[in-house]
Amino acid sequence: MIRPQRLLPLLLAAAMPLAAMPAHADEAPAAPAMNGDAVAEAYAALLARDYVYPETGARYAAAIRAAIAAGRYASLTGEALGTAIDADVHAVSPDGHLRLRAPEGAAPAPGGAPPTRRAPRVPIEQAGWIAPGIAFVRFNVFPMDGEVTAAAAKFMADHADAKAIIFDIRTHNGGGLDQMDVIFPWLFAEPTRLVTMATRASVDAQGGSPIDGIASMRKVDGDPGMVAREHWATPNADTRLRDAKVYVLTSGGTASAAEHFALAMKHTGRGTLVGDPTAGANHFGRGEDLGGGYSAFIPVGRTYDPKTGKDWEGTGVLPDIAVPPAKALDRVLTDLGVDAAEAKRLSDAQMPAAPMERRRPRVAKPAG
Repeated sequence: MIRPQRLLPLLLAAAMPLAAMPAHADEAPAAPAMNGDAVAEAYAALLARDYVYPETGARYAAAIRAAIAAGRYASLTGEALGTAIDADVHAVSPDGHLRLRAPEGAAPAPGGAPPTRRAPRVPIEQAGWIAPGIAFVRFNVFPMDGEVTAAAAKFMADHADAKAIIFDIRTHNGGGLDQMDVIFPWLFAEPTRLVTMATRASVDAQGGSPIDGIASMRKVDGDPGMVAREHWATPNADTRLRDAKVYVLTSGGTASAAEHFALAMKHTGRGTLVGDPTAGANHFGRGEDLGGGYSAFIPVGRTYDPKTGKDWEGTGVLPDIAVPPAKALDRVLTDLGVDAAEAKRLSDAQMPAAPMERRRPRVAKPAG
């Protein structure tokens, strides 16, 4: 799987921007203070060097450097600095993963509330039999964690006699491939190409691709300037789930690695997506330190449908059955033959606590 020194490859910035970036230990010394221009220049340099699309990365860098020259960031710190830089970057070209993170405890933007630092979500919730013959599991994140991977594998083995499996990813923030790679072998009858992931060639050449060396990835010819790898599912020896119905619950909060999972199920025809379009945060990458406690996630690649070449950045993966996310489980259970009243009761009991809406980017307020 991902090499230990690397961060999760598909980390979501739209909902939890830098959840996999190392948390500062309580006893760690405070980072040296940096002025806004220095933080902005560090970000501009990384975007120009590594962003998945070189021309867009150069435009991001030019916009940031123009703002530096105009004195826009010199007096800013904390969330105010992050908001200003984010606004300038997204004005060039929106990206669901681009978000600058201010140091813990940094001052809020003027007139704004202190930023909410969300506690890490429980990766797996409510795994089990939801109704006779119907298995249910909610994933909130795909972490680089051996215990979570083992739990995902155990769920599949323990429910291998299911006639249907419901994967709830309505509150899934993103992550890596480990859990997917223990789920997919149960669901396919033959080796199956799932998605293609392409990394900027200059990043890949420096050993900076977060998907290099993963067993389920196969290197193939790709677009100029990119190194392409296909994600494949290889069946295991147990055939019991090969014909099981598969449903995937989605929402605007479904993002990054969760969208990878959703697209794989959709375009292979193996699963039915029910809910809302996903968040539209496509690009994978890595967290970077900008100095002074500031950090950012730099997208270095994209994931796309190998049949069409299209990714989901900005638009999301569209559901097969469009219903409000809060009613998605109700709809699936009813379609599977569960009595309407019981389906609603079960849906209400399994309702996610986390938001099921797309997170909006920060926008700087006009001066004056």
